[in-house]
Amino acid sequence: MPVVVVANPKGGVGKSTLATHIAGHYARQGHAVMLGDVDRQQSSRFWLGLRPPQARPISTWEASGERLLLKPPRGTTHAVLDTPAGLHGWRSSEVFKLADKIVVPLQASVFDIFATRDFLDELTARTGRQPQIGIVGMRVDPRTIAADHLREFVESLGLPLVTMLRSTQNYVHLAARGLTLFDVTPTRVEKDLAQWAPLQQWLDG
Repeated sequence: MPVVVVANPKGGVGKSTLATHIAGHYARQGHAVMLGDVDRQQSSRFWLGLRPPQARPISTWEASGERLLLKPPRGTTHAVLDTPAGLHGWRSSEVFKLADKIVVPLQASVFDIFATRDFLDELTARTGRQPQIGIVGMRVDPRTIAADHLREFVESLGLPLVTMLRSTQNYVHLAARGLTLFDVTPTRVEKDLAQWAPLQQWLDG
């Protein structure tokens, strides 16, 4: 059973947006997916509470509290875990032990890159079972100089820049209804689905 962890120690980079949409991607494929949230803000859990009954089901993984579950409950085929800013210590160790894939959202600013560098170095230096790590550029126009700097930074780490997602109100409007790009008519969000295609392929690979 694949477990995807969405992580970055910096706040406000789009972790919950990525986590909810990855869960939505799996739900669209008909998988029994669970979405967990170990962030005190519980943004992903709040989003699940907004999800309409007619939408494809995504279950809650009770992963918050003093102790993390060692694994999702039986019957789950795919799991996604949203994590807080400043994830560290025993909790980060437990989270990364669970992960098959780690998705790191990263904005194309020098401040975000600087704040994330040590975290990425720590991930790649981990010993033992090594999950796949993929970087996703958040709120990035791929035609800009900032995007070029992001590509250069990720390339220097030897990690894949899986895709770049543009800044759009589609994510805001859908989140307010407990929905994802994968829950609405594709023609309404065609540009965004095209940007998600490489990430979907990476997740399913």
